[in-house]
Formats: sequence, structure tokens, C-alpha cells
Amino acid sequence: MTEMCGRFTLRTPLTQLAKQFQFDLDAAQVQLPLRFNVAPTQDVAAVRLAGGKRELVQLRWGLIPSWAKDPKIGNTMINARAETVSVKPALRAAFKRRRCLVLADGYYEWLREGKIKQPYLYEINAGQPFAMAGLWESWRGTAGPDSPPLESCTIITTEANVLARKSHDRMPVILHEADYAAWLDPACADVEYLLAPIEADPMTARAVSTHVNNARHEGPECIAPIEGCTS
Repeated sequence: MTEMCGRFTLRTPLTQLAKQFQFDLDAAQVQLPLRFNVAPTQDVAAVRLAGGKRELVQLRWGLIPSWAKDPKIGNTMINARAETVSVKPALRAAFKRRRCLVLADGYYEWLREGKIKQPYLYEINAGQPFAMAGLWESWRGTAGPDSPPLESCTIITTEANVLARKSHDRMPVILHEADYAAWLDPACADVEYLLAPIEADPMTARAVSTHVNNARHEGPECIAPIEGCTS
């Protein structure tokens, strides 16, 4: 199967995100519209450490290594496999020093049913926000030292749990809240054990409208349920 995660949602109010992920809401320079169809190459909301404190930032989805000559490489690096993330040349430096939480409250996966690619929305605890394990990088390319860098990220995937496996053999690494601090802290070197599939018990999956299949589509129509199709 192809790699994933490739689309997700973030519909949770900013105030709730600040409380759960413990970043300074007053210091956040980010406006977060409700998102029902976040797609690769778009900006995503992420939390990282800066000066020992958590900050909310927006990062381009698709990691661009600092040494890359062409930013288009990011289009192929929306995901990183947990099994190789610590050794892959394009990722190992970020894995050591630039880990982040990519915020979401649902992610999509598709299952071919006859001639239709049926999207399913996976949620945790009835749509509560969660953090996907991410890495971030800063890329300047040929820009001068006074130009702001392009900051980008990737989402780490692992083998799917029993529920997610119904539509794909991979799923995003969804971190437990108790592990956020260790994941964000570059001083914590031994974090590979965190890159395991989350338990299936708090997860649900439900079929939603094929409106979401088009990455240009946004709005509540993307998560409109299809009766009788839940897991």
C-alpha cells in the first residue's frame, strides 16, 4: 500500500488546543481557521519547544531538508516511517533535535469499495484533539540571511492497529499526552519506543462523504456521515 497519513482535520477551538497542549495562547501569532481537509503542502498547526517553552507554529506539510536544492522534495516527504526515521539521512538530524506535535482531531483513510474510493474519518475519544509525532526543518535555499526561512514538517507513521488496519497497513504515530514532553525535548534521546501504534479502544472510524476526496474542498461537508458505515 502507499504511505499515509495524507489528509486530516483540525476543527478544535484555539483556546482548547492551548489548554491541552500547554502553549501560551497570548504569545501565539497564529490564526487557526476550522479545517476539515488539511492536505499536503498546506500549512499545519504544530507545537514545538522554543527557549524551553512550547510554542504554536504553522509549518508547511512536506519536510524540506536544510541541504535540499529544490523545495519540491518536500512533496514526497509528507510522511516518515517510524522504522527508519532515526537513520534516514534526510530525517535523522531532525529526529535528534527538531521534533514537534502536529495537531489534529481526525484523519482520513480511503478504502476501495467497488468503483468508489470511500473515505473514512478516524477519530479518538469522539473527536477530541490529538498529537501526531512530527519532525520539522528550516530551509533557506538561495535566500539571503535576512530572509525568513521556510519551515516544514513531516508526520511519522507506524504499523496500523487492528481498527486502522481495515483500510490501511499504516497509521500516524499518535502520542499519549504523558509522552508529549519527552517527544519535544531534544535532551531525551531514547524516544523510538514512542513510535508505536496507539491502542484501538479509544478510536472510531466512520464513512464520510466523498466530497473530501478533492483536496481543494473544505467545510463540514467533508465529514458528513454516511448512515450505517461505522467501525
